[in-house]
Amino acid sequence: MRVSIWVIMLGDNGSAVAANRQLLAAALPQGASVSWLSQVHGTTVVEAGQGGPPPLADAQWSRTRGVACAVLTADCLPVLLCSAAGDVVAAAHAGWRGLLAGVLEATVMAMDTPPASVLAWLGPAIGPAAFEVGEEVRDGFLAAATPVEVAATTACFVPVHPGHYLADLPALARARLQRAGVTNVFGGNWCTHSDSERFFSYRRDGQTGRMASIILLR
Repeated sequence: MRVSIWVIMLGDNGSAVAANRQLLAAALPQGASVSWLSQVHGTTVVEAGQGGPPPLADAQWSRTRGVACAVLTADCLPVLLCSAAGDVVAAAHAGWRGLLAGVLEATVMAMDTPPASVLAWLGPAIGPAAFEVGEEVRDGFLAAATPVEVAATTACFVPVHPGHYLADLPALARARLQRAGVTNVFGGNWCTHSDSERFFSYRRDGQTGRMASIILLR
């Protein structure tokens, strides 16, 4: 698995966006292309590199060499996946809404490879010391948890004041990946909110750029 993180500014002028994407393209193997999505915090998974405008989806997969799967984030969790055999890759945008709805399980299923052979990498996201959520988020995850997941899910939410909790997004993602049969999970240690030198953070800055996390078969 080869991982790259680049910056894209949403709402920026077209020439700046084009320049950033050209820098990204130049860092990829010759002839490679990047497949972009129009992300909507859902669970739709598409095959990358099908042409046309970016599809409304939050995850994509590819078995074609040189087609890079990309997701954009600035606090949400980017999850990059590959098979141990190196014949399929995928990228998922996992905000709490998509995570709760099952975007990671849908991505693993779309890869059509034994889940036990899948490797997953959790990229930079808002960390458990900064991600404050309301009671409805905690209640949603607990309602969706299986009996064996309840204790671990409860531990992902630390009360800070009545009706509000600090949520551990990477830990919630690990639990959902384990539910899908994926146990080889790496990363998840970078907090976008606390590291302003390296990462954009929507919660911290409001109007801000996005990081592009990509994965491709070489």
